[in-house]
Amino acid sequence: MSYCLVTGGAGFIGSHIVDELILRKKKVIVLDNLSGGYKENINPKSKFIKGSVSNSKLVDRIFKENKITHVYHLAAYAAENLSHFIKRFNYENNLLGTVNLINNAVNHNVKCFVFTSSIAVYGDMKPPFKETDKPVPADSYGIAKLASEEELRISRQMFDLNYVIFRPHNVYGERQNISDKYRNVIGIFMNQILQNKPITIFGDGKQIRAFTYVKDISGIIAQSAFMPKCWNHIFNIGSDRKTTVNEIAKHVTKLFNSKSKILHLPPRVEAKFAWSNHSLVKKYFPELKDTPINEGIERMAEWVKRWGARESKYFEGIEIEKKLPQAWKRINH
Repeated sequence: MSYCLVTGGAGFIGSHIVDELILRKKKVIVLDNLSGGYKENINPKSKFIKGSVSNSKLVDRIFKENKITHVYHLAAYAAENLSHFIKRFNYENNLLGTVNLINNAVNHNVKCFVFTSSIAVYGDMKPPFKETDKPVPADSYGIAKLASEEELRISRQMFDLNYVIFRPHNVYGERQNISDKYRNVIGIFMNQILQNKPITIFGDGKQIRAFTYVKDISGIIAQSAFMPKCWNHIFNIGSDRKTTVNEIAKHVTKLFNSKSKILHLPPRVEAKFAWSNHSLVKKYFPELKDTPINEGIERMAEWVKRWGARESKYFEGIEIEKKLPQAWKRINH
């Protein structure tokens, strides 16, 4: 019997992976501190433990008390651009938490460790990004993800810990945390509309991304740990359909029949163009789907309308104030 630990399993992508694993008759333990996830997302057939991967004693206990055979590490604070201003928090949660899991995976002879990295490792290089490109992260989040990848690489060399690394990008869909002010632009737009607020876009809105529907990738990520042929590889994964942020705003306003104004804010530091090459993942997973953006957004919108508006949350504990975008500051800041 396979016992899978899914960190971040109450969150967006993680909860979909939990569902896929349970469909495949796997036993699943979810570790999540509910900072970005919700209890409603947790599959009732899984065992839920509330806590953080940065709590080394808790992680140690989970491995000692459960026969973990596979790890899916999705827990992270994935606010790429905000990470410049929360460096300590970023590394404590996104890097040291990964190390806690790797230590235990090695000590307990885990068969495979699946890690969701990010295209943030590529930084500002010219797209499409390929797995063979030399990563040059442009923010602290990307640095933490790349360091985690490197830890898995050397743990394979030193301790024979098998891994699969995925670098997804701009994932959206049902269960996305729409209350987050700093990431998930589609969710931000939908939540702003539900609150009768203007849609806010940093810069001219001509930034190009390839937005990925969550259910196109969740099954593949779940399956990967049980496919030895893809072990010890890094895969870009996501959509090939490129679109601008302005086009996304038009899609969303149309679906909600909204009259919300679009407010362009001063540009922030970010890559203008970012998308990936997916030739390698399609070689191993030819069944990879690529849902058209209008279909995926429509499915997400139906879910968001049922879910309702959520209060947009500010991050508590900004460490660097210099150059923090005004829109990310509290009014009384």
